[in-house]
Amino acid sequence: MDFTVIQGDIAAESADALVNAAGTSLRMGSGVAGALRRGANGPINEEAMENGPVDLGAVAVTDAYDLDAEYVIHAAAMPHYGDGRATEESIRDATRNSLAKADELGCESLVMPVLGTGSAAFDLEYGAQLVCEEIDRYEPETLSDVRLIAYSQTDYETVQAVADRV
Repeated sequence: MDFTVIQGDIAAESADALVNAAGTSLRMGSGVAGALRRGANGPINEEAMENGPVDLGAVAVTDAYDLDAEYVIHAAAMPHYGDGRATEESIRDATRNSLAKADELGCESLVMPVLGTGSAAFDLEYGAQLVCEEIDRYEPETLSDVRLIAYSQTDYETVQAVADRV
């Protein structure tokens, strides 16, 4: 599946669905989750937590409230137990499940971060490789516009370089 890499704030993006880099509790703390929580300007954290906890790699869906999207897909790439670190398996599962959930919801556009690489402490370059590989091999039903987003220019350059190799 074709996808693009963009740089910016996920909470400022417009798409049918935005993906939150979540933990298994679905509590929206800092990083991507914090940006989405602030941008939603509604009880998105409470709604997310009502759907949790979820298994590692699983997803849950909430309303997007004031974000320019219909849905937020909360992808649990990191555990809220143990060392709190994402794994190769959890990143692959959360990515694949996010894409499948977006298709199930009939979404045409999706914006997602490189799951598991922020507060979950997984290496950005390797995490980007895992996410890019999962997006590349995914066979969409309704999705036609998938954007992988990085917040900083440096992270964007790293993710774009990985995407160019996949």
